[in-house]
Amino acid sequence: MEKAFRLAILAVLALIFVSSPFANASESPFIVAHKRVALKKINSGIERISVSIDVYNRGSATAYDVTLADDSWAQDVFDSVIGNTSKSWERLDAGSLVSHSFELESNVKTIYYGAPALVTYRVLTKSRLQEAYSTPILPLKILSDAESGKMTEKKLLVNYGSHISALLIVILFMHMVFNPSKQSGNKKRH
Repeated sequence: MEKAFRLAILAVLALIFVSSPFANASESPFIVAHKRVALKKINSGIERISVSIDVYNRGSATAYDVTLADDSWAQDVFDSVIGNTSKSWERLDAGSLVSHSFELESNVKTIYYGAPALVTYRVLTKSRLQEAYSTPILPLKILSDAESGKMTEKKLLVNYGSHISALLIVILFMHMVFNPSKQSGNKKRH
């Protein structure tokens, strides 16, 4: 009996010892960054890229010295027009949101694969800077030609092909049920 009681106390103490770091981790900032890009053709040789990055603090504590850096834009492809690719905030309270926007221009026809933006922040309980990355962007088709009819047909096939197939299978099944074959009609029934 005494041995079982000691084992139960040891199990409870071990559980408290193991779960205490997780309890402290839940009281910290949790940074989520969402990066969006929009293309706008200015004229036939220049395209403007509008970049907007939203930084959310989904945690339960304040993040300090928050810095956003989006330096993945190649200098030989893009020229900065409006704003900077980096921004800093003194603090980001729990549950709050900040946004940063900038615009770039490009006169180079290419498909550009951008990297996520980097957000660094400081937590009071840790000495090291913490890092978070934004969502990645889809490849940008800069100064691309208008889509051909073939691409539109492929997109329609991808989007609605399964619906059309299912509809055809249902119609074929109904045809087989309601129109019996000619061989079964010729058989004599006694």
